[in-house]
Amino acid sequence: MPQMAPLNWLTLMIYFSLIFMMFNIMNYYSFNYNIKFSSFKKKKLI
Repeated sequence: MPQMAPLNWLTLMIYFSLIFMMFNIMNYYSFNYNIKFSSFKKKKLI
């Protein structure tokens, strides 16, 4: 029940939301890096 431990629920919510945001940020930047890297390879080949 959330009335028994509100601090525990708050820390768990913050913890999982931070993990979710870090996972999304890492996927976003790795995806953009792969696109830029492949475009640089294409420019060098042309």
